[in-house]
Amino acid sequence: MFEWNIDGRSFCIRDVEGDAEFHAIEDVQKEAWGFNDLDTVPAATLMATRHAGGVVLGAFEGSVMIGFAYGFAAYEQGRASIHSHMLGVRPAYRNFQAGFYLKLAQRERVLEKGLDEISWTYDPLQSLNAHLNFAKLGVISQRYIVNFYGAATSSPLHQGFGTDRLWVRWLLNTERVRQLASRDESSSAVRKVNRDFNSSELLKLALVLREGDRPQREDFRSPSSASCTIEIPHNINLLKQRDPQAGVAWREATRQAFLTAIDAGFEVIDFLRTGDSASPRWFYLLTRETT
Repeated sequence: MFEWNIDGRSFCIRDVEGDAEFHAIEDVQKEAWGFNDLDTVPAATLMATRHAGGVVLGAFEGSVMIGFAYGFAAYEQGRASIHSHMLGVRPAYRNFQAGFYLKLAQRERVLEKGLDEISWTYDPLQSLNAHLNFAKLGVISQRYIVNFYGAATSSPLHQGFGTDRLWVRWLLNTERVRQLASRDESSSAVRKVNRDFNSSELLKLALVLREGDRPQREDFRSPSSASCTIEIPHNINLLKQRDPQAGVAWREATRQAFLTAIDAGFEVIDFLRTGDSASPRWFYLLTRETT
């Protein structure tokens, strides 16, 4: 049992049990992403995953399931791991840190299985997810996959925009991840790995920069550079609604930048914010070893 409290409300995370709770995950998927029945992972698959060694967790307020995390057994590059295929939270509960605590509970379950790695994918243009994954959990990424789920799904979030994904690795026993999971903010391991970068340097190193609502593509300024950055919009969902072509332009520009950088040996290691809360700017930080 994993418990936390916010604003006088109590929440918990535990293993999903019984037919009704597995079917409740179907409802959360449809509410969180607008999936139709075809794209919804059925309760029967979730049950089989749990029995076969996967991890299926539910977040609850009382008896109400507010979110879930679902991961299945994986074998990548000679290593056994868990691939966290889905984490969803009902829209009304997205300000209660359920996603963060679901990941912490998932980490505990995977470590109990004797494994030390969880992988998953997410849309790199979603700034809130990027902040959770890199700044709060400490993942890294060396893979960018174009249209991971095809050109579109039944979710309105994926229409006319593609389903590009960063494949992230959560190495559960690194010092940085252990300290982030402990929520000990005084630890030096929790401090930003980018602490030596200021705003002007993030802009100078950028492969993609924001100009108004549109992306401006840049080139590598030095083939020997050990770092680069990629800027994304603060809220890609609102931008897409206001200007669908701008959304497509951001997808194309960042896709080219990620693919180029990763092919050149860069690894995504952090996600940074500059500016004030009224007008934030968000940058991925990528680094590579140089000789």
